[in-house]
Amino acid sequence: MRLQLRGTIGGSSPLHFSHISAIHLVFNLSALWSLGVVEQLDHMGLGVGYYLQYTFVMVVSSGMLVLAMYHLLIQRFKIEYFRRVTAVGYSCVVFGWMTILSMKQPSSNLELFGFLSLPISFVPFESLIFTSIVVPRASFIGHLSGIIVGYAIAWGLIHGMNSYWALSLLGWVALVFVWSLKKSGAVDLSFLEIESVTEPSLPVWFLASGSSRTLSNENVDIV
Repeated sequence: MRLQLRGTIGGSSPLHFSHISAIHLVFNLSALWSLGVVEQLDHMGLGVGYYLQYTFVMVVSSGMLVLAMYHLLIQRFKIEYFRRVTAVGYSCVVFGWMTILSMKQPSSNLELFGFLSLPISFVPFESLIFTSIVVPRASFIGHLSGIIVGYAIAWGLIHGMNSYWALSLLGWVALVFVWSLKKSGAVDLSFLEIESVTEPSLPVWFLASGSSRTLSNENVDIV
């Protein structure tokens, strides 16, 4: 597997749905299946609608938080390793739902892989430590970002999401994603034309070059 990044600013969300291997995908699907109980908790303010709306919030928010953490580690702490690494996988969202469920039903148990039953209140951090030890390439930052966003939603710091705002946010994300693909040239979108609004007489400041980079399998963290 080779992952091509061409400076697409909308590229973080699709990486949530990419997986490095079949086992990686099976682990995430198994955990997600166990968390399906969220859809049945309408009486607690959860349910199918809540699940769909805040899943999308977690996809966007956790991706942005991971990028912010990487930026801080690279720029502030000068850890160049993260400049060459991209995290892929759906575990940010899985860890987020584990956290929300641990706050909503702290006395319940979560069944994992069909045979392992753990107290839900400890599952997020137990899973964070377990995966970091057992899977060396597991993205600690990616999983931690899911937990942070999960707490933010459970505590009401992120709230007010409904179908209208979810669809509006989806539309903006799709628009930014298509725009970034067009600007990067990663996909042939010749039928779209983007005109520059820069005035020739005004100074132009560049933050980064548009050069592309190739990340091999070794530079991809599992989320």
